[in-house]
Amino acid sequence: MIRFENVRKWLGDHWVLEDVSFEIKRGETFFIVGPSGTGKSVTLQHMVRLLTPDAGRVMIDKDCVSTARGRNLERIRTRFGMLFQSGALLEWLTVAENVALPLLELTKMGHEEIDKLVREKLELVGLPDALAKFPAEISGGMRKRAALARAIILKPEIMLYDEPTAGLDPVSARKIDALIADMQVKTGITSVVVTHDLQSALSIGTRIAMLFEGHVVELSTPADFVKSQVAEVREFLDSQYITRRGDWEKNTP
Repeated sequence: MIRFENVRKWLGDHWVLEDVSFEIKRGETFFIVGPSGTGKSVTLQHMVRLLTPDAGRVMIDKDCVSTARGRNLERIRTRFGMLFQSGALLEWLTVAENVALPLLELTKMGHEEIDKLVREKLELVGLPDALAKFPAEISGGMRKRAALARAIILKPEIMLYDEPTAGLDPVSARKIDALIADMQVKTGITSVVVTHDLQSALSIGTRIAMLFEGHVVELSTPADFVKSQVAEVREFLDSQYITRRGDWEKNTP
């Protein structure tokens, strides 16, 4: 569904991505992990052409997003939803008003239909009672869930998550993991998650790609990822005290 073909990107004074190739299948929950500064978010931005590769190309099915422009690019982008690290809720709007924004700006739906969809999506993310609350009145985990409801209100085929568990306590982080997994089961959506959080990747990922110094050094299932003998992968696993005991064990033989 999403294919990177020998993508290279120069930013600042070095190659952030260097000859990166991989393919994400429809319906996957695909994780991109790695240390800071290795190109994870840069990779995500290439998928919706917030950045353009200096070499290679990014394909979304038969569309080359790397060269798309105008209405064609707009059409491709409508296939995506994105959950930003901060949630990016507007503080002066209620949760319901935040979630309704894409419908108000991009559709001609009436208020009754919008209200119905907003309630439906907030129910899906476990926030049925938060409609009238403002972002400052809810927890960080609830803000992430409200932002997710907004991101899926236009029924995207692909969801991009940029550090969805960053800044959350462990309990809230695992709730976000469960929500991402539940979304995939209920909607069949394709999810691409950038994170430092290996517990998330190992628990709910179908495959994990690790970037290091602009290269994909590992691309495997969770079961194979924890067994990797690649030095950079071993160091990354050890840095988070990952052993073969934990919630991700269901993904391992």
